[in-house]
Amino acid sequence: MDFVLSGVAACGACLFTNPLEVVKTRMQLQGELKSRGSYQVYYRNVFHAFYTIGKVDGLSGLQKGLAPGLVYQFFMNGVRLGSYAIIESSGYIHTNGRVNAVKTTLAGAVAGVVGAVMGSPVYLVKTHLQSQATSSIAVGHQYKHQGMIHALAAIYRAHGIMGLWRGSSAAVPRVSVGSAAQLSTFSSAKELVIDLQVFKKDSWLIALTAGMISSVVVVLAMTPFDVVSTRLYNQPVDHLGKGELYKGFADCFSKTLSKEGLLGLYKGLGASYFRLGPHTILSLFFWDELRKLYRDFR
Repeated sequence: MDFVLSGVAACGACLFTNPLEVVKTRMQLQGELKSRGSYQVYYRNVFHAFYTIGKVDGLSGLQKGLAPGLVYQFFMNGVRLGSYAIIESSGYIHTNGRVNAVKTTLAGAVAGVVGAVMGSPVYLVKTHLQSQATSSIAVGHQYKHQGMIHALAAIYRAHGIMGLWRGSSAAVPRVSVGSAAQLSTFSSAKELVIDLQVFKKDSWLIALTAGMISSVVVVLAMTPFDVVSTRLYNQPVDHLGKGELYKGFADCFSKTLSKEGLLGLYKGLGASYFRLGPHTILSLFFWDELRKLYRDFR
């Protein structure tokens, strides 16, 4: 039941934050491997990107990749948060009744790796669909998928089962770092808020406040890995399924750093916070409240 509740919580957050994921993906691909000032800027900031996509691609353009996004959130976060809930309920993350920072970080990272590997194929498709745009505002490589099932079938026909896991070398560090940062800071922040007695015991505001604290740490830790992940998933491939721009995670990281500088690894930081922030807050809040409801019901 922990896995189902975790998946439902993540899907609830995804419905609200998917347009921000589209904006984030486009901004991370804009000016790929080009120095500042040498490329046309279609998206100046988060709000301009929202306006541009809505105007050119229509409102439906802001919900591109929603289907694989929901599938990814249900399975990846269902496994990730569900695994963490089981580790938490076993008592592993506590030492002498208090949350242990090292243990929560390790537990979060392990749960994240399991979720990332399972969800990688649909994340690949989600990235392809969200980068697809009208030619006048297109950034990054443009795939011609007609939907989630068509994309999965096309990738499988062209590159076999391993082609569906292309880019997972970036997904594992991305999600493990993000998960470790998110779940360790959420558990510690929640304990701190309870200790301060700012809100009544079992108040929904405790989870909401802890989620807000956690979201800041997650965005700062995860954005460089997120940029690399987006680019590896979206790069064009040859007939053997090998990337034409990057050989892997380390190659993409070093090329981005050398061509675009440190700021290149933080491209779309504002969009990342507007997407990851609310998503972290909502998914952790829904997760905590659903678990409380289930415990009360049982």
